[in-house]
Formats: sequence, C-alpha cells, structure tokens
Amino acid sequence: MSRLGDAWAKSPKLFSVESVSERFDSMLSFEGNKRDAKEFTEVASPLSPLRIKGTVTAATSSSSSSSGSSGKPTQNAGDRKWDSGRERGHSKELSSPRSFSGVGGGSSASSPVANVLPAGNICPSGKVGKMGMMSRSTARNDVLGSGTGNYGHGSILRGGPLGSVTVKAPSGRETESWRGKRADPEEATRAGNEHYKKGQFAEALKFYDRAVEMCPNNAACRNNRAAALSGLGRLEEAVKECEVAIQLDPAYGKAHHRLSGIYLRLGQVDFARKHLLLVGQQPDHTEVLKLQTVERHLGRWAEFRRLGDWKSALREADSVTAAGADSSLFINALRAEALLRLHHLVEADSTLSYAFKYEIGWSLSFHSKFLGMLSNSYIYFVRAQVEMALGRFENAVASVEKARQLDPRNVEISVMWNNVNSVVRARSQGNEFFNSAKFADASIAYSEGLKYDPSNPVLYCNRAACHSKLGHWEKSLEDCNEALRIQPGYVKALLRRAASYAKLEQWMEAVRDYEILRRELPTDTVVAEAYFHAEVALKASLEEEVSDIKFGGEVEMMTGQKQLQETIALTGISVVYFLSASNHHCAQTTPIVEALCARYPSLNFMKVEVTESPAIAKAENVRIVPTVKIYKNGVKVKEMICPSQQVLEFSLRHYGI
Repeated sequence: MSRLGDAWAKSPKLFSVESVSERFDSMLSFEGNKRDAKEFTEVASPLSPLRIKGTVTAATSSSSSSSGSSGKPTQNAGDRKWDSGRERGHSKELSSPRSFSGVGGGSSASSPVANVLPAGNICPSGKVGKMGMMSRSTARNDVLGSGTGNYGHGSILRGGPLGSVTVKAPSGRETESWRGKRADPEEATRAGNEHYKKGQFAEALKFYDRAVEMCPNNAACRNNRAAALSGLGRLEEAVKECEVAIQLDPAYGKAHHRLSGIYLRLGQVDFARKHLLLVGQQPDHTEVLKLQTVERHLGRWAEFRRLGDWKSALREADSVTAAGADSSLFINALRAEALLRLHHLVEADSTLSYAFKYEIGWSLSFHSKFLGMLSNSYIYFVRAQVEMALGRFENAVASVEKARQLDPRNVEISVMWNNVNSVVRARSQGNEFFNSAKFADASIAYSEGLKYDPSNPVLYCNRAACHSKLGHWEKSLEDCNEALRIQPGYVKALLRRAASYAKLEQWMEAVRDYEILRRELPTDTVVAEAYFHAEVALKASLEEEVSDIKFGGEVEMMTGQKQLQETIALTGISVVYFLSASNHHCAQTTPIVEALCARYPSLNFMKVEVTESPAIAKAENVRIVPTVKIYKNGVKVKEMICPSQQVLEFSLRHYGI
C-alpha cells in the first residue's frame, strides 16, 4: 500500500465520509461504502468530495513512491457544524440544500484546493504532482463522469469537450447566471433564492422545482419549494411540501417553523402550535406572540357568540384575520356567521363565496374542533344558514347534510338539520297552495316555516304576497318591513311594499320605494309606470297641476318657445333634443333618443327641429346639433353636444333615475 493509503488508514478523522446523494445514486449507481462517496452536505469542492476541515501540512509524493507527514488538523471557526446532515440553526427564511455545501443559502461554495488530497484516479496517470503543487492560480473545469465508463475513486474528467457545460434555466432560456455552471441543485437553489428575495416567487419556484428534480429526497429543497408556494398563496401545496420535508428529516427545524406559519394563516391554531413547539429549540418569540394573539381573538369571538353580541364578534373575526390567519375558510365562516346575524346577508354570502371559489384552505382535512364542532363541519353549518336566508333552499339542504356527515354527533348541527328540512317542507307546501290560489292556506304554511327560522326574509316576503292577494294591505306591509329589516336590499320585498303603500295611498312612501327600484331596475317598464302613477298621485295630493302629465309615448315635437318652457317647467325630468334632419350626426342620434324614450317612459322626451324653429334654438343658445339638454323640475342640469349613446344613457341614469 502506498504511503497515501497508509495515511488514509491511520488518519480516518481527517476525512468526513457520509452517505451518497440521491442525485449521484440515480446517475452513477455507486455504493455508499466507497471512500469518496459523500453526502452533498459536505461537498465544498467540485474537484473531490474528500475534504479536510482543518489545515493540513502538505505531503510530498511521486508516481512510484512517496513519503510525507500530515500536521495536526486545526478546527476552522468558519465551518458549519452538522449532526448526521442536520442543520441546527434555522433562523434564515430560505435554506441551502442541506445535502450540498455547508455554505449558507445564497452564497457560493468555494473550493479549498489546498485542502484536497488525491484519491483514486483523480490525477491522470503519470502526472501525480506534489502536494505543495496542488494549489494553482487558474481553476480548471471539472466535470463529473457521465457514468458510461467504469467508475473508480473520483472519476473526474479533465478538459476536453466536456470541460464546460452550459445549463439552461428552468424557463428554457439560457441566462448569464447559469452559463458555465454545473447542473447541480446548489446552483438552482442559489438562483431561486435571488428571485425569492426580490419577491419573484413564480420565478423562484421554477428554480426550486429544478433543485427538487435533482434531489427529490432533500428536505431543504422541499422546504425552499414550500416557501415559494406560500409566497404565491398556494398554501395547500406548501403544506404538502413541508410535510414531505419533515418526513425526510423529522428534526428539520425550518420545515416545522414554516409549516407552523402556514397552519396559522389557515386558522389552524392547534396544528400551528404543535409544529412551532416541535422545532427542538426555543421557538421564535414573534411567532409565539402571533399565535397567542390569534388564539386570544378566537376565544373572544366564541364568548361574544355565546352572548349574542355579533358586532363585537365581527370585530374579533376581523382581528383574527389581521393577526395572521388571512387565508382561512374557517375564519371566513366565523365572519360570515356574524354578518348573517347582523342581517348583512349579501356580504355574508360574498365572504363565503369568495373563500369557496378560491378553495382557501379547503382540500386539507382538519380535525380540530371549535365551539364543539369540527372546523370543516362548522363551515357547512354556516353556509347552510346563509343559503336558506337567501332562499336557496336546495343548497341549504345539501350544506347541512354535509355538515351532519362530517360531525354526526354534534347537537347544534343536528338541530340545524331538523330546522332546515322543516323550513323547506313548509315553503314547498306554501308554494303549492299559492299556485292553486289557496292564499289563506299558503299563508299558514309560510307561518309554519317561520317557527323554525324566524329570521327568514323569503318566508316573510312570500306571506306578504298572500296578504296582498287577500287584500290585507296592512299585514302585507308588516311582513315586507320585516323582510327588509333582515335583508335591506331585498328587491322583491321592496316591490311588494311599494305596491302596499300605493294601495294604502301613502304616496310619499310609495314614491320613495319606487325611486329606489328605478335605480335597481332602470329598464323595467312596469316599475317605471308604477313610479309615474305614484308620482302623479303624490302631486295631486299636494294640489299640483297634473293634467298635462302623461306616461311614455313618442318624443314630442316642440314648435314654440312658450310650449317648451311650460313643458320643462313641470315637475320631473325633461329631455330636450335639438336636431336638424339634414345633419348626418343627427341621423345617428335620433334612433338612440327614440330608443331611450321607450326604455325610460317616466321621463318626458321632447325634440326641436332647429331649421323649422330657429327662434327656439336662438333662445336656448343652440348653435351645434345634435344637442341634448336635461331639465329637472324646470332647471337645466346637463347639456351635451354630439353625445355618444354611452354618454347620453349614463346622463339619463344619473339625473333622471
């Protein structure tokens, strides 16, 4: 055995021999007991996987015989300490793949050539240099063997056509930072870290994906990928990546820490606490405070729910989101229930619909309990109530069935299941009676449903319809008011209340409701006509002149200034269209004005032919046609010259509805 071999046998502590990387295992299929088989965690030089962690006195050697001595290795203060490939510290946001160099996340690995001892066939035959000559000023390109030849101790190729490799970035384009780099996960991770620090999570993910492809069993690569996914809001995928990293290395602190943060964003406090305390060292104080803050607001929300203080409960739900649980369908459900109890049905529906649409934290199966029910069953519990309040009874049944399947022993869910099904039966029976003109029986059926859901605006509105059919206008008005108290923007209830006011000759209230309906339903001619008649009746009750007021019709031609002034002086909105039959712009505008006259029958449309009535045009200071003027109660509020259809319609909606 050569003296170099003796040195190997006598000084095994000079070398760190660990398990082979997954990448080399798949590509080169060499065994873990080879002397240069080494995990990436300790690879600091592309020249050889053999590295001395201290300073070694150079030895002399020759191709035939060699002699030398090695000095006592001294510990390098800058070296990272590892325990079975496990990094003790985890303070940084990103990880350097822990099967690579011991250098931190974004820094480059250096090749301490002076500390490398030749082994196997690293040096070409007949060219074994002295140890003092191993360090050279100009680095040579070293490429790992392709695996097609016989592999010995460190089959590294020198020079030749394989001496330089250009690696393409994951996007498919060659980038400067990747030119001339080795296709290894460390370079991919370094490039990904640069993008991550700039907030370019999609680009970072491409590089982290590349690193995972090369080292699928590396916990640090998985953790980095989870970081990019989390930055993109793909939290469920990030959870799965963290779980893979923890399976690969159960004591990997960074993965536990990241998973704790993701669970907190998903509103899963118990899971977040579990992983925060499993790190194996003192948990981060900031994260502990964040966890405690979320937990405190959740406790307050539960207490305010018990007391029925829904305004305070809504405030606490918003505080939970602000404290860090910003991507939780469960927290959205807490907020939706508070909004439902405060009769903000549309906002409650949009809160849940948004979360369900984007599946925020949904496909993950959580078994944590809150308020005595599973978090997932609580979500369906709230959704069933929102669906029923909005009259979507079939959806309500499906949601409460799902909640019961998830949590069959929960008493509150069982009560809700019974109530929903009872309301659905009562409503169905009431509809059958109403369609058969049995309005009294229909009213009784709707009243039965209200026993199980006393805050259902649909049942109140349906019962109001029965009262109106029976001529019970006061009762109809009461039910409409109750429905609108629960759901202020309920259009159907507003229509029935306006009609009830009209029947009771409460014209001011009827006009007020019809004005709201005109804004909600601007093209509804039935609403427009009802509004017109209510307005005329109100003017008549106030002893105003109403003999010349008419509803709808064609655009009326004005031939005299006095006629025009008397018409626009009437209460309401008047639209005056100045035109010339020979003008091509007027030829385009005239059909638009006629269509708007039919669409908005409650407005008074007039037209003036300027060539036939030049005095009117002069008195109104009209010099360019087409010109449209809008008057409200005799006062000009808008003048438009050559308006487009969009501008004209917008102005009518703004001033006339």
